[in-house]
Amino acid sequence: LRWMPSLNSTPSCSFVDIHSHVLYGLDDGAKTLEESIAMLEMAAGGGTTDLVATPHADLTYQFQPELVAERVRELNAALGGRIQIHHGCDFHLHFDNIQDSLANPAKYTINHKRYLLVEFADTLIAKTTEEVFGRMLYLEITPVITHPERNPLLRQRMETIANWVRLGCLVQVTAQSFLDRFGKRARHAADELMERRLVHFVASDAHDTEDRTPLLGEAFAYVVDRYGEAKAQALFSDHPRATLTGDYLEVEEPEAVKKKRWFW
Repeated sequence: LRWMPSLNSTPSCSFVDIHSHVLYGLDDGAKTLEESIAMLEMAAGGGTTDLVATPHADLTYQFQPELVAERVRELNAALGGRIQIHHGCDFHLHFDNIQDSLANPAKYTINHKRYLLVEFADTLIAKTTEEVFGRMLYLEITPVITHPERNPLLRQRMETIANWVRLGCLVQVTAQSFLDRFGKRARHAADELMERRLVHFVASDAHDTEDRTPLLGEAFAYVVDRYGEAKAQALFSDHPRATLTGDYLEVEEPEAVKKKRWFW
């Protein structure tokens, strides 16, 4: 059965959303200025005070930092302080991107500080990934692995994710994964990541105002209900706010794998 929030559940903290495709005309997110503004108005109305605009940087969409900066300025002016938009990127791990990020450590990171959203393809996890993460961390780039619960390969590699976290990486889950938007496998994987202390941020990964929206309140209520308000506060507000300033986050040690019996 799909989890349903309590009728009395209301957000008890302000949200910081570190993953959103709100900048119009740059990728598969907002298409027009009007759609960008509508998404931001929706986010602000839902309790989000700060939102990181993270257009894709992959083999389909070229990352254009000057245009990103221009769009961020334009939208901050249009919203008049009702919500604050920040610089970011949805960074795909392919060779040219990796080399460029290592040569220019602040180019793709949130607010040009420490944290980098890293997206994996659904079809391949390179054997050199841990080496790449190690090089990034040496340069004080903290990889934030985005929505592993939605990736069919990463869902099967919880211990690999745990090892990356032990190395110094962090993990971001999509809010709607808790609400069955991406199917039961994604929801179960999101809960397993939570139970193993492998989630450090929850974000919207918003693309529009109809299907993949920037609203976080229902997912926040889910996390409060299942994991407590302190955990929800950390994942939706405190931890993501630290990415805006580049503050270092100390996180819990991942829970060890509980071996299943052969007949389960």
